[in-house]
Amino acid sequence: MFEQTTQVRVRYAETDQMGYVYYGNYATYFEVARVESLRSLGLSYKELEDQGVMMPVLENKSKYLAPAKYDELLTIKTTIKKKPAVRIQFDYEIYNESDKLIHIGETVLVFVDMKTGMPCLQPEMMAKLLNPFFD
Repeated sequence: MFEQTTQVRVRYAETDQMGYVYYGNYATYFEVARVESLRSLGLSYKELEDQGVMMPVLENKSKYLAPAKYDELLTIKTTIKKKPAVRIQFDYEIYNESDKLIHIGETVLVFVDMKTGMPCLQPEMMAKLLNPFFD
C-alpha cells in the first residue's frame, strides 16, 4: 500500500456564501493530492503524457463529514491500496487543522494509450516505482 500526504490552504474563492468549501472544489483537492503523490515517487503526469499515456477519471466519490472553511490548512492523505493494472484507485482522507477527519473520497482512473484511445496497462516506469509497495 502506498501513502502520501499533501497540504492545501483553503482560498477565499473556494468557499461559498456560508464560508465553507464549495463541494465541487474537493475534486480539485483530490487532483492536487494525486499529482503530488505521483511526484513524491519521482513521476509526473507530464512524463506519463510524454510517454503517450493519459489517465482520465472514471469515478469520483465524495463523502462530506464536516465543512472545511476559509484559510484552513487541510491535510490530504492519499492512499493507493491495490496494485494498479489498467485502472488505478486513489483513496483520500482530508483532515482540518485540528486533525479532525472532515472528508473522505475516492477516484478511479484508467490508463489510456493516447494514440489508440484504448485502455492500456500502467506504464512500465510507473509499475517499477509502485511495485515495491505491493510486493
